[in-house]
Amino acid sequence: MPELSQESERRGAVLPFGLAEVHGPSMVPTLHHGDRLLVQYGARVRPGDVVVLRHPFQQDLLVVKRAAERREGGWWVLGDNAYAGGDSTDYGTVPEELVLGKVWFRYRPRTSARRSPLELVRWALSAARPVLTDRSASRRLRAR
Repeated sequence: MPELSQESERRGAVLPFGLAEVHGPSMVPTLHHGDRLLVQYGARVRPGDVVVLRHPFQQDLLVVKRAAERREGGWWVLGDNAYAGGDSTDYGTVPEELVLGKVWFRYRPRTSARRSPLELVRWALSAARPVLTDRSASRRLRAR
């Protein structure tokens, strides 16, 4: 399950935006291990948004999931990788106060040591992407 650094949350308390790093496969193909995220803390969350939240059973652990739907008691969250687990199918509805912010943008750090201009352009075109709301989250929910 993707976990995020505590440093990103501390920065979020001072500024509305913070940076986080993804660890784990539960949000593949949207997010991959090592991706960096731009998070808006305190943002309004809608179904389909990718969010940062505190794990309901380990509140010192921050995770990133997709908010599938609002239910009584909070948000039902799902990972985009149905085989990875670690979402509301395991721990139920996440209380609203544990949802910290919304992910707006991701970028993949450079893995190559090559510094050619062409290599840099290729990386820039493929590495940075907005994290879009996926309205099909409710369809995935019904399929489970």
